[in-house]
Amino acid sequence: MSSVSVPAAESGCAPLACFFVHARSEPGVIPRVLELFAKRGLVPRKCHSDTSGPGDAALTIDLQIGGLDPDTVTYVANCMRQIAGVEAVLTAAT
Repeated sequence: MSSVSVPAAESGCAPLACFFVHARSEPGVIPRVLELFAKRGLVPRKCHSDTSGPGDAALTIDLQIGGLDPDTVTYVANCMRQIAGVEAVLTAAT
């Protein structure tokens, strides 16, 4: 039996946007990041955070979410960059 790779657009799967956020480890950062999706009625498929560094001062958040067009991904990433404590936001799409 052979396997056939079907592009996401043909398989009915929505594109998946990935956000990688690097921030200071402060209590308000995660809810502010998630709020950008909540106010659009979206729930991330994956949301994982870790602290690291001396005194756990650094926070990384890994989010994956479907249903966003490329312009919205760019807009949301720019909004994340404006959140106090956020130092960098990287994005990728699959």
